[in-house]
Amino acid sequence: MAAKASAPPLKGIKVLEFAGLAPGPYAGLILADAGASVLRVDRPPPISRPQGEISIPDVLARNKSSIVIDLKDPRGIALIRRLAKHVDVLIDPFRPGVLEKLGLGPDELLAINPRLVYGRMTGFRRDGKYADMAGHDINYLAASGVLSLLGRSGEKPLAPWNILADFAGGGATLAQGVLLAIISRFSTGKGQVVEANMVDGSSHLASFPRMYLKTPLGDQPRGKNTLDGGRPFYDTYETSDGEYMSVGALEPQFFQALIKGLGLEGQGWETKRHDPSSWPQLYDLFTKTFKSKTRSQWEAVFDGTDACCVPVLHYSELETQPDREGDQRPAVTLRDTPLYSPADAEGKGYVAEPLVLGRGTEEVLREWAGWKNGDEYEFQKGAAVLKDKRENSKL
Repeated sequence: MAAKASAPPLKGIKVLEFAGLAPGPYAGLILADAGASVLRVDRPPPISRPQGEISIPDVLARNKSSIVIDLKDPRGIALIRRLAKHVDVLIDPFRPGVLEKLGLGPDELLAINPRLVYGRMTGFRRDGKYADMAGHDINYLAASGVLSLLGRSGEKPLAPWNILADFAGGGATLAQGVLLAIISRFSTGKGQVVEANMVDGSSHLASFPRMYLKTPLGDQPRGKNTLDGGRPFYDTYETSDGEYMSVGALEPQFFQALIKGLGLEGQGWETKRHDPSSWPQLYDLFTKTFKSKTRSQWEAVFDGTDACCVPVLHYSELETQPDREGDQRPAVTLRDTPLYSPADAEGKGYVAEPLVLGRGTEEVLREWAGWKNGDEYEFQKGAAVLKDKRENSKL
């Protein structure tokens, strides 16, 4: 009989996440799914309403709790400073200097709690020429050099959804840094500042293509290389029903399986596939052949083969077809200390779970610090403030 799984790996880790745009919440989501207790610091809504009635449009709030704090109120700042003594990780998603001006920068909070891992993330480099400028995913990709690699030959650079810079280069990279700092704390006994920015994160993700720019695999202009659409055997092709198949038949045995499935054996393509002069004809042949059947028909041909030919699926299909690989499992499986599964959530990983402002405040503060509403803190107009007047007098 298999041993019963233990709690998730970050169970017991307390994370204070300041509400921000998507990359910061994504870092918090990674930690929350791994079992950390994540408390999001939300600002009061513009219009005063009873606590717990409204939520903010953060689609990455799974497994989190919320505390409403007015960062313009010294008593709210005092509560954060006092709470910092009980926190393992802090996530700062703001532009450089925002929390420092509030007296909540790393110097102040690490002095209060030397074991604190102070994670902060910016778009551009904190010490770079764009440090004080606003930006979005497309701008960070542009500054990192990654955007110059993306797009078809002869066309302008094309930015994908905000996956590369915001989430992979930003949120996921920050979470990785936080985990490294937690590991380091086991040997040093001390926390530290973890710096992440989306320019450096994106650039690091592009390590492989950046290095291959100086080799035959990637030294051609955008869209003319082996892995960016420059080869007919590594591309997508439209089917007769307007859907698409993906082709990645790079190795000879995979290419041979592709040719067999397409019914193009005996035409000599296996021996001249690396001849650039033949590629325009092969592109046209692949295009015409794939358009002769529906995507489902081609899927039936290539399923179970090594042709590296797979349908381009839509999330609507993955969400509704149980036989597809779309049940939204954790990104990585830990057998003995499994992460929480997105499929266990109400939205099953496809629908956002809004976090109601203030939900879980009292439970989390009691769990983290043993505090009770009315003793160590209280609520003023729906926002939590420190009740201890001695702490307030220090600000």
